[in-house]
Amino acid sequence: GFKSFCITKTFSLSVGNAQGFKKIYLKGGIKMNYKIAVVAGDGIGPEVMEQNILVLNEIGKKFGHTFEYTHVLGGGCAIDKYGEPLPQETIDICKASDSVLLGAVGGWQWDNLPGDKRPERALLGLRGALGLYANLRPATLHDALKDACPLKPELVADGVDIMVVRELTGGMYFGEKGRKQTDMGEAAYDVEQYSEKEVERITRKAFEIARKRKKHVTNVDKQNVLESSRLWRKVVEEVAKDYPEVTLEHMLVDNCAMQLVKDPAQFDVVLTENMFGDILSDEASMVTGSIGMLASASLNDTKFGLYEPSGGSAPDIAGKGIANPIATILSAAMMLRFSFDLDKEADAIENAVAAVLKDGYRTIDIMSEGKEQIGTAQMGDKICEYIK
Repeated sequence: GFKSFCITKTFSLSVGNAQGFKKIYLKGGIKMNYKIAVVAGDGIGPEVMEQNILVLNEIGKKFGHTFEYTHVLGGGCAIDKYGEPLPQETIDICKASDSVLLGAVGGWQWDNLPGDKRPERALLGLRGALGLYANLRPATLHDALKDACPLKPELVADGVDIMVVRELTGGMYFGEKGRKQTDMGEAAYDVEQYSEKEVERITRKAFEIARKRKKHVTNVDKQNVLESSRLWRKVVEEVAKDYPEVTLEHMLVDNCAMQLVKDPAQFDVVLTENMFGDILSDEASMVTGSIGMLASASLNDTKFGLYEPSGGSAPDIAGKGIANPIATILSAAMMLRFSFDLDKEADAIENAVAAVLKDGYRTIDIMSEGKEQIGTAQMGDKICEYIK
C-alpha cells in the first residue's frame, strides 16, 4: 500500500503576488498543478493557441501534471469589447497566475487608432505591469529546415543557434514622447533613456544564460553616437568582470545587422537594448527560415514569465487553418523550462517538433519540395502524436 500525500509550497512568481504551486508526490514522480493565464489575442492568435493548449495537455497526461487555464482578453478583441486594449481584469488575472501564454495582438482593423489605444499597447502594458524586463528570443536553425534558410548553404553549414537577450521595459519605447513646434513645422520626439540598474540586470541575465551555452556574449549598441549607449557599454563592462569565464565582445548595431547575414554562426548570446533587439531578433529569426518557427520568453526577477511566438497576428491568413503553430508551441516549452523548471517536459515538446519536421511535415510557410503540407490543426495533432 503506497500512500500519496500533498505538500503545498509557495513560490513568489509574479509582481506583487505570491503564487502557490501544489506538489503531489506519487509513486514514480511529482505531479504539479499550474495556473496559466491565456491571452489568445487577435488574428491567428486563437488558432495557434488552441494547438498550444492541446500540446500542453498532452504533456500533462504524459508526465502527470495539471494545467489550469484562465482565458482573458488583450489587444484588438479587448478594444472591441471594452474600448481599451488591456483591461485591468486581464492584468489582475495575469498577476494571479503562475505564467502567461500570449498568442498575438493587432490587425488592420485597428490601424487608425491613436498610438495609446492600439492593440500593441496591451503587450507593452503587460510587460510593464508584470515587470518583464528580459526578453529571450532564440533563433535556431533546425537541420530539417536548412533548405528554408535564405542564406547560402555554406554560411549555415555549422548551424545557427543564437539567443537574443533584449531589454524590454526601457529605452525609446517607454521613454518620454511628445510633439512640438519648430522652425520646420511640427516635430515629434521619443526619448531614449537607460539607467545603470536597468542595464545591469539585463546584462546579468545575458551572462547567466551564456554560462549555460557557449560562454560568449556579443553586446550590441551604438556607443559611437548615442550617450545612452556609452552608459550601456560602461555598465556591461563592469558586470562582465563578475563572469571571467564568459567572453565579451562589443559590436555596433549596424555592423551586427550585417554580420547576422554574413556569418550568423559566430553569435551565441546577443545582448542589446529594446529597439535594437526588436529589429535584430526579427532579422535573426529569418535566418532560420521562418519567424513562424521561433518562440520568445519575457521574464522578471522571479521565474514568472510571459511566453509568445515571435511573429505577429497575420490577419491576412486568420481563419484559413494554415498558420504555423510551432512557434507558439515552442513558447510553451520555454515556459516549462524557464518558469517551471520542467526540463524533461520541455525536451519532450522540442524533440517532438524536431521529429515532425524530420519526417517531412510542413505548414505552408516552411513548405519545400518533396515534403507534405499540413494545416494548423494537423500540425498540432502530429506534435501530440510524437509526444505520446
